[in-house]
Amino acid sequence: MKLYPINAGNFKLDGGAMFGVVPKSLWTRTNPADHNNMIDIAARCLLIEEGNRLILIDTGMGDKQNNKFFGYYHLWGNDSIDTSLATYGFHRDDITDVFMTHLHFDHCGGSIQWNKDRTLLEPAFKNAKFWSNESHWEWATQPNRREKASFLEENILPMEASGHLKFTKLPEQGRIIDTSDLGFGIFFANGHTEKQMVPMINYDGKTICFMADLLPTAGHLPLPFVMGYDTRPLLTLDEKEEFLNLAADHNYYLFLEHDAHNEIITVQHTEKGVRLKDVHRCNDIFNL
Repeated sequence: MKLYPINAGNFKLDGGAMFGVVPKSLWTRTNPADHNNMIDIAARCLLIEEGNRLILIDTGMGDKQNNKFFGYYHLWGNDSIDTSLATYGFHRDDITDVFMTHLHFDHCGGSIQWNKDRTLLEPAFKNAKFWSNESHWEWATQPNRREKASFLEENILPMEASGHLKFTKLPEQGRIIDTSDLGFGIFFANGHTEKQMVPMINYDGKTICFMADLLPTAGHLPLPFVMGYDTRPLLTLDEKEEFLNLAADHNYYLFLEHDAHNEIITVQHTEKGVRLKDVHRCNDIFNL
């Protein structure tokens, strides 16, 4: 198995929204804000090369929305899925599977694109299957009013129309399934959105966990530091506590999708709870 970080592009979000009820004087210690209160956010995806499969976890925002839409998110940097794939000698047509942790636009928007004439929406990875789970798919296609702006039909429905949509199994009990159709474990979390999936990948004697929005940045390690976007923040507290205790007990390597400055971290138990242990670069952990 080989792993590659794939940077789908950087943007900015309101720091207050990213940290909910936590005072700005606290969260700016780890996530400094600009004059508009915006903090740096990444869309760091993960590519798994295993045998004849190339599995891409999440796809960022994509580029099919209009300028007004992107104006809200202050895009910065030059990263894209195509340039990141090319760095490692791959093309989007090589991707066999796209695994979406959840269907918010900043995680799945890059899965669907306009055709050349901008008359039809089509899969951006024409040879890939698209993976979600049945509970989250139903949640996303019949959205509640709080999340409706994050579940965009143009990002989601064309996957089903393509005939390439697949669902992973759900745990019969607990939060974790040990194996999936894609060869890695999944931790299911419901605080941010219904049945968000956190992949847990066995790699080179390590467990690499793709944290999605269960732990957006290293600054979110303290349990009360929960995003204002979460639909069930009290449930997020419990899920974070369970997962971070596992991560500290077993020395998991936490791959941070949204932290623009910390790529992979490990954590440890302290008197204040689970806190940061070490920060690592993907190139070092993945031997790139």
